[in-house]
Amino acid sequence: MGDGAARPPLLDAYSCAGGAGFGYHLAGFDVTGLDNRPQPHYPFKFIQADALELLADRDFLAQFAAIHASPPCQHKARVTAWRGNRDDHPDLLTPTLALLAGTDIPWVVENVPEAGLRADYRLCGTQFGLPIRRHRDFQRGNWSAYELMPGCQCYRNPSLLPFMHKGERAYADAMGCTWMSKEEARQAIPPAMTEHIGRQLLEYLAAERAA
Repeated sequence: MGDGAARPPLLDAYSCAGGAGFGYHLAGFDVTGLDNRPQPHYPFKFIQADALELLADRDFLAQFAAIHASPPCQHKARVTAWRGNRDDHPDLLTPTLALLAGTDIPWVVENVPEAGLRADYRLCGTQFGLPIRRHRDFQRGNWSAYELMPGCQCYRNPSLLPFMHKGERAYADAMGCTWMSKEEARQAIPPAMTEHIGRQLLEYLAAERAA
């Protein structure tokens, strides 16, 4: 978008250090992060609060043109079962989807493939030329758009950095999360994914304003 164009405000719920939020920023949104823990490396405006409480606050949500939510995936992720017990982690995805279903604001929810989201977008790092194996599903609500991407290439390239390397600095940098610590990047997604989705969301919002 042009330098003089107003950026629509977007809420980045369960923001962590801002992997998803940075992609929406690149797409053209004015991003505000929301997380219940301090995020000193978050690169945009930030609110420390309980995401479920604010997602239930319709007056609070009214200031945003769009919402992204990335509830923690430990309750659903296979790796949690390998390392411990999924029941030790609360299911925040289910109540998040329920709260967003009650709003008319366009939204996107992201999680691991095994979470059971309706995969309106199933994206991999390799689709954006990134040298990583990283798969995420995205479900959208209150808007529609889709741009086809080349298919996942991770199983054709044995030189990609796999999941086991995600605690390394090289993996964080390969995702495009260069401002984060390597520990923060373990919970992040590549900004390229939400930049791709965010550009389509931005086009939808512009079309709705023009209608």
